[in-house]
Amino acid sequence: MNRRPYATLAVVIGLITLSLWVNLTNNISLVNPINSKTFFQRDVSIRLGLDLRGGLQALLEVPEGTTVTSEDLDVTKTILESRVNALGVSEVTMQVAPPRRIVAEFPGINNPEQVVASVKQVGLLEFADFGTIRLDPGTEVKTDFGNPGTATALTDTTVPDTERVYHTVMTGTALQTVGVQSASTGGYEIAFQLKADSSKLFSDHTRDNVGKNLAIILDKKVVSVPSINNQISDGQGVITGSYTQQSANAFAVQLRYGSLPVPVEIKESRTVGPTLGEESVRKSVTAGAIGLSVVILFMLFYYRLPGFIADLALVTYALFTLALFKLIPVVLTLPGIAGFILSIGMAVDANILIFERLKEELRSGKTLRQAIDLGWQRAWPSIRDSNSSTLITCLILFIFGNTLGASMVKGFAVTLALGVGVSLFTAIIVTRTFLHALMDNIKTVEHPRWFGL
Repeated sequence: MNRRPYATLAVVIGLITLSLWVNLTNNISLVNPINSKTFFQRDVSIRLGLDLRGGLQALLEVPEGTTVTSEDLDVTKTILESRVNALGVSEVTMQVAPPRRIVAEFPGINNPEQVVASVKQVGLLEFADFGTIRLDPGTEVKTDFGNPGTATALTDTTVPDTERVYHTVMTGTALQTVGVQSASTGGYEIAFQLKADSSKLFSDHTRDNVGKNLAIILDKKVVSVPSINNQISDGQGVITGSYTQQSANAFAVQLRYGSLPVPVEIKESRTVGPTLGEESVRKSVTAGAIGLSVVILFMLFYYRLPGFIADLALVTYALFTLALFKLIPVVLTLPGIAGFILSIGMAVDANILIFERLKEELRSGKTLRQAIDLGWQRAWPSIRDSNSSTLITCLILFIFGNTLGASMVKGFAVTLALGVGVSLFTAIIVTRTFLHALMDNIKTVEHPRWFGL
């Protein structure tokens, strides 16, 4: 440790300032002072889980008799999350529970019927003939899939583009593989391979419609309207455009997994009211405030001046942890709050170990500066081992909760692990920096009572 740890102290104060900024607002943004243009903005409001906010909890299951793999469940989970997020439902939690179940939680929803309908829908990916018509992504259209012969003639100008019935050339079942690759002109493009039984149909259509548009439609909404540049006779083609790697990957996922790989049905569902959640939050905040106050008073009266410094470090720990919860963000459940409150008690353990060693070194005649460094060095193995064992336990709980779909167990493990990690940082950096910055010039022989000696 630097004998003049003011540089480290400046960094700690900077982190405290940043944490206060995050904790006291629900939206952070950085504005260019030259042109007042916002180049970074982030919602950092506290995210509450189902048990605290209310909402819908559902158990989804692949029907018996349907062959399902773990990959099918993972893909189904990803598609369902995207669908529900598109409805404006935030903090959606879905966990795979093998061999054929998915546990879903939808906090704060106002229209459970719409969410249920979206979940139950298998999904339909279509490739429709648009001729020279081009519609914006998201536009809802009609197709003749399932009703052949009902398509509106593309030359009929009396029918509005959004009202006409388009002809479906093929559906998503014709795709065999979809991937992203670098384009020769720069950027990215989506490459696809059709199944053998669809290659002839696609070859004939692209031969007769070079220069025209073939729309990609998901659940009757336009995803993209690429043009046919030439005949694709071998079943292999590319979709070009102004794609970044991220947008190309997202589009490829839509093409590859536009339809659910397996059907799902809602086995159980229940609506959770917010009343219990509000009461739980109030009691949890009260319990946390009482616990933090008791710990602060104990450290102050028992360890005196070092205890005061530990209290500063403990408040710093609380600020850092809450800011981290908001930035990640962590969806807080009642067990998650319990894990955070538990971590407050654990955060002071490291300080107790350091201060007990500090007092031993002072009694043996060491100077305060020597006692701080020696006390920390001798306390570190105990701090390291105890926190490592807690982190291992958190990992086991996380794996257990993730595997069995127990989101509350998973939430407890996440908040406790983050709390332990931040407590290690405060013990290694913050407490030690505060001790050196505030106490290096104090003579213990003149003020023994300040140290509880």
